[in-house]
Amino acid sequence: MPPSVAVVGGGISGLAACYHLARGPSPPKVLLLEASARLGGWLQSTRAPDGAVFEHGPRGIRPGGAVGADTLHMVSELGLEGDVLPVPGDHPASRNRFLYVGGALHKLPSGLGALLRPVPPFSRALLWSGVRDLLAPAGTAPDETIHAFAQRRFGREVADVAVDSLCRGVFAGDCRALSVRSCFPALFEAERRRRSVLLGLALGSGKERGAESRLSRRARAERWSQWSLRRGIQSLPEALAAFLRLRGVELRCHAPLRRLRRHGGRWQLTLDDGTVTADHVISAIPAAALAEVLPAEAEPLARELRCISAVSVAVVNLQYEGVTLPVTGFGHLVPSSEDTSILGIVYDSVAFPQHDGAGATSVRLTVMLGGAWFEQSFGDPAAAAPALLLQRAQAAVREQLGLEPAPTRCLVRVHQACIPQYTLGHWQRTERIGRFLAEQQLPLSLVGASYAGVSVNDCIASAKAAVGRLLG
Repeated sequence: MPPSVAVVGGGISGLAACYHLARGPSPPKVLLLEASARLGGWLQSTRAPDGAVFEHGPRGIRPGGAVGADTLHMVSELGLEGDVLPVPGDHPASRNRFLYVGGALHKLPSGLGALLRPVPPFSRALLWSGVRDLLAPAGTAPDETIHAFAQRRFGREVADVAVDSLCRGVFAGDCRALSVRSCFPALFEAERRRRSVLLGLALGSGKERGAESRLSRRARAERWSQWSLRRGIQSLPEALAAFLRLRGVELRCHAPLRRLRRHGGRWQLTLDDGTVTADHVISAIPAAALAEVLPAEAEPLARELRCISAVSVAVVNLQYEGVTLPVTGFGHLVPSSEDTSILGIVYDSVAFPQHDGAGATSVRLTVMLGGAWFEQSFGDPAAAAPALLLQRAQAAVREQLGLEPAPTRCLVRVHQACIPQYTLGHWQRTERIGRFLAEQQLPLSLVGASYAGVSVNDCIASAKAAVGRLLG
């Protein structure tokens, strides 16, 4: 175990790395450096005086799989179990999700009946897409775009409408550029394992469940689709920070890393107000940001890191009074063929009415804009006018949901380069990064959304895995 570890980046990945470092019986000395004024990264909630909560980043976390169970275990250990707001499987926000196609909302098909007959926006029964997947030969290419993969397995319409929308909702990205192997490894592996995606998913891979907790058992029993926290998702990084301070971890904000170099067998980290040293560094900042501070001898690593791009997303939170949504569900996505500028609209009040505040008839919505289409729709993210984004978001709500009144509350945030894009060949890039670190024997760990998953659960899992390797 290294005597001292510097964690660079105070988002959920960096905080989770510190958490796993600090909870051992003989933890190293840990210092966390965050460039901004706050911890938590993209996990950011606004709490209004009337009790309303507005999420500017992730608004719900999925409980499924080993990574989901591990996050719930962490939540329990942090004393947040009583604050969890679950969305059970029979809730409308779990059952109903929509696509906005052809100027109308369409519920995504569910149930046997919807598979056996054509359901708009699809021109033929989805049963035939399933049959196609069961009969199609397995792919042989080492990687493929998500669109090409979906078209080959399920047909062009599913790829153009459903999969296109899904990638815009998850990655704010273009499925014609993103890698299926890196973005949806479970689908890629299912085909490789069983020749059919559906068969591979149905038979599973026998992976572990993750850490057991009362919360994870409850989530399975009640079939949660997602969960949040009573005072917003920001409560998670706040609880982590409190946990870490109690265990002697130094958390330093307003401390951007300017330069990273090796000196006397240790790392020297140059900050605005001086330097600090550490035996090991865990980087939890975006790949491109790390590339800019690496020493000259690590240029091969920096070159790979610079190739991992990220897109910007505008998040517009709107609150309305005295209106009724035309449908009830989690929200709707918009395929790129319909409107490239609007990624989708989340019906926050349906999943988490506890966040509506004092207004009994309040409806909260979040409009997501831009992503891979930000520049062509709104120009430079650094200079995008909030008024323009708000105007476009309100127009989308009028056109797509029919809500005519002006919102009573509006919040606009532009998150620059917030979602990494795993384009074709990303898996080879991460392999080369790993090889360089091993061959050079650099005491440097890379965690966070730039490498192996963009969800909150993925970020926490990458931090846990890196600390596990470090501590043996």
